[in-house]
Amino acid sequence: MSRLQIWTRDLAMGARFAFGGGREGWIRTALTGVGVGLGVALLLISTAIPGALAARYERGDARSTMSSERADAPGPDTLLITRISQTYHHKDIEGYALRAEGPQAPLPPGLRKVPGPGELAVSPALGELLKSTEGALLRERLAGPVSETIGAPGLVGPGELFFYLGSDTLAKSGPEDHRVERVTGFGYEADRDGLDPVLMLMVVLTFVALLMPVAVFIATAVRFGGERRDRRLAALRLVGADSRAVRRIAAGEALAGSLIGLLLGAGFFAVGRSLVGSFSLRQRSVFPADLDPAPWLAALVAVAVPAAAVAVTLFALRGVVIEPLGVVRTARPARRRIWWRLLLPLVGLGLLVPLGGRGNDHGRFNQYQVAAGVVLLLVGVTVLLPWLLERLVARMSGGPVSWQLAVRRLQVDSGTAARLVNGIAVAVAGAIALQMLFTGVEGDYTRSTGQDPARAAVAVLVQDGAQDRMDGLAQRIAAVPGVTRTVPLTSTQASHRMPAEEQTVRVTIGTCDALAEVAALDSCAEGDAFVLTGSTTQDFSGGTARPGDELFVGDVRGYGYGSGPDAAPVPVKWQVPAGARTVPSREDPTGDLRGGLLVTPSAAPKELGSFPDARIFVQVDESLPDALERARNAVFGADPFVTAMTLRETAQTAGFSSIRTGLFFGAAAVLVLIGGSLFVSQLEQLRERRRLLSALVAFGTKRSTLSLSVLWQTAVPITLGLLLAAAAGVGLGAVLMSMAAQPVRIDWASVLGMTGVGAAVVAAVTVCSLPPLLRMMRPDGLRTE
Repeated sequence: MSRLQIWTRDLAMGARFAFGGGREGWIRTALTGVGVGLGVALLLISTAIPGALAARYERGDARSTMSSERADAPGPDTLLITRISQTYHHKDIEGYALRAEGPQAPLPPGLRKVPGPGELAVSPALGELLKSTEGALLRERLAGPVSETIGAPGLVGPGELFFYLGSDTLAKSGPEDHRVERVTGFGYEADRDGLDPVLMLMVVLTFVALLMPVAVFIATAVRFGGERRDRRLAALRLVGADSRAVRRIAAGEALAGSLIGLLLGAGFFAVGRSLVGSFSLRQRSVFPADLDPAPWLAALVAVAVPAAAVAVTLFALRGVVIEPLGVVRTARPARRRIWWRLLLPLVGLGLLVPLGGRGNDHGRFNQYQVAAGVVLLLVGVTVLLPWLLERLVARMSGGPVSWQLAVRRLQVDSGTAARLVNGIAVAVAGAIALQMLFTGVEGDYTRSTGQDPARAAVAVLVQDGAQDRMDGLAQRIAAVPGVTRTVPLTSTQASHRMPAEEQTVRVTIGTCDALAEVAALDSCAEGDAFVLTGSTTQDFSGGTARPGDELFVGDVRGYGYGSGPDAAPVPVKWQVPAGARTVPSREDPTGDLRGGLLVTPSAAPKELGSFPDARIFVQVDESLPDALERARNAVFGADPFVTAMTLRETAQTAGFSSIRTGLFFGAAAVLVLIGGSLFVSQLEQLRERRRLLSALVAFGTKRSTLSLSVLWQTAVPITLGLLLAAAAGVGLGAVLMSMAAQPVRIDWASVLGMTGVGAAVVAAVTVCSLPPLLRMMRPDGLRTE
């Protein structure tokens, strides 16, 4: 027979053992298939994530008007659109007001018609929120009838909160009105900037750290039932098979189990894909159809998993001598060597350390070098743990009976216990390192907005043309229960000559109480005026004036005045009051340090026309429930085109927050995999020891003693594994922070938190495995079928 025929024969025999070896055979194959399948499902999900993110971007660009063609005048194919996004219970709700100016007005993606006046088109998620008890206050705000549900082409994800509101009052006041757009189509051709080196480093690390536990779990799953398999291979040696043949047969059995795992993994992926649309994390969600792995990546998984199963099986048999009368592994194994186990993490460090101190200033990191270094360090955890566990349990003795049973079991076979822990150890080590890196660089991607939420929870930005209703709007908001104060301020431009060619003078108008928010006033009365000092503004509105100066006030740069229906009023002349006092400027709640002039209403110029800036600062009593939402409702009810901007002290870069969100998605999937794989592994180990447990019970051993011994067998390697993972994670995190040019700081809260999460997963799996453990400790388990 040719070599190919021999390999085919032996592999086929191994496959027959996997499927035709009776109850024991198919249970072992099923457990292997489930373990491999969970890993394959996560691998397929991981390969599909880039495509899902690209699809989100494409749909977002398709509904954007950022680069759409504009029209100067109404026409049969023009549409007026303005953004009127909302916030509700800390959730962002994106929305737009629409008005078709002709029968051929463009339709936003996902709509069949432009909503009529007062009508709403909502996303499915927003529709459900509006119908729920949680959305009671939101129903008051978005009170129009829902005429249509937005289709998938108009949404970036199934959980997106999004709406269109039809309006018959939406208008564009003039060419200078940039808030309202007159478009003839939708679509945006994005030219996105690439991620900076540190963010790209974080993407690479996230994928490596999340996929490494998957690889470890797959390698563990293909070794299920190893002891029984080796005894069966010894029987084959007894009937004439040589050592090479039995290894090929073992490879065929592993190959069959991995193929079952591929099929189960595809099924798990299909189930998870169908359910993914119902989950939303940090208001991020994906459509099931978007979770579509690239064909070449799916093919790579289909080839790599069976190949890895065969390789792991052959590697596991390298130190096992299978003879006709037994397996030599039942004797005391040779002591594990340490030198090559230390070599792997040292080589990993050798790849990463030369990249230290680069940050964003010295070009991009070599992604392959980074990935290889991190993989070697994490693999170092998996190979060091068996050696450490062997050395630890070798010195243990004495104690209660349950402890002695557990220790003796670990002394006989510490490798199996270490394999069960390796996956969780790698996951915890990678999570700690990533969390340290995220924490270390967070300051570089988090900027201070300068806003002070303690002085105002919301800044109401009033659009051009509505300033004459400022006082009424402020009073309406102030009447809402829970609103403690409203501060209306309006601003306009002034200049010494027309048209303005130098810096303009900013004129801020408000009551004395309102002006105190933007200046340090020692005294103020109606009719007063002030000249501000201390402003650092250097833009076009950074000019100043002196008492008695004659100024032109209004649209002094001539952006909108002239002739035609959209023309703005011509600026008027106004003289700065001679008694204007000089006062220092003070940052307003949005962080704006104003310059120019402050005047009370009676001293302000008349017939100003359009204001470039008008806003109301709103303070609320946060102890009263929903006070902020009621204030937003009052704003939207008075004028839906007014923006209620929530003030926040900090803001994060979009790329950084997106990567962190992706990490949460991946971490959640890995935790599910960890729990499921550990449970399957625990069941397999209990099944292997069923007869032994039954024999001990039959001889009078207490079930509580056996249960405690099983718990000790889990607790000892888990404790050692988590300690090793914490040390490795901190070391890897320190190296990564050095690469990102950040000072090395150990975030002990993150270290303890990630270690605690790993311990909690193991504890939950252990508790879930107690019922089958108790069933296996019945004396009738000694029965042979």
